[in-house]
Amino acid sequence: MLATGMLTAISTSAHGTTSRGMIASSPRCRVAARVLDLGCGSGAPVARHLADHGLHITGVDSSPTLVSLCRQRLPDHEWLVGDMRSLHLPGQFDGVLAWDSFFHLTPSDQRRMFEIFARHAAPSAVLMFNSGPDHGEGVGEYRGDPLYHASLSADEYTSLLGGIGFVAIEHAVEDWETGGGRTVWLSRRRA
Repeated sequence: MLATGMLTAISTSAHGTTSRGMIASSPRCRVAARVLDLGCGSGAPVARHLADHGLHITGVDSSPTLVSLCRQRLPDHEWLVGDMRSLHLPGQFDGVLAWDSFFHLTPSDQRRMFEIFARHAAPSAVLMFNSGPDHGEGVGEYRGDPLYHASLSADEYTSLLGGIGFVAIEHAVEDWETGGGRTVWLSRRRA
């Protein structure tokens, strides 16, 4: 599971190295490392996987129904109903995750999210999100309902990450091996 890449990155020092193999590794994480899961959905399977590896999750989703499911499934973690685009939580996190959520935002909202990421990321924090493979917008279908997706270009994501003090440590385009065909960004904040 690709979430393991985040686990590995959180458990690696800011000066550690990484490789494609890190995605499949099974690391030990720092005790009490905190992850902010933006657009957490129902908490399964990603938040559950992170929690099973000893991370403390603070999840945010705009759906009260999905947050209620998170509270039932993972009651020892914090679950909040809110809009990730206007988030102002106290404190910072060792990891920030926007998995299968960030790419549903418009390009302009995605650009603004980088300040939200920066605000909530501790020094040396890990940021993981997924995007489309190229710049563009589209409407697909999920269970018979229309579903909006958008993506910036890889160059623009790289620039936005650099602008908030992050460096990409992994970027996989349409990763069928570990990411279910998703385009994945894993980055770390410079200390």
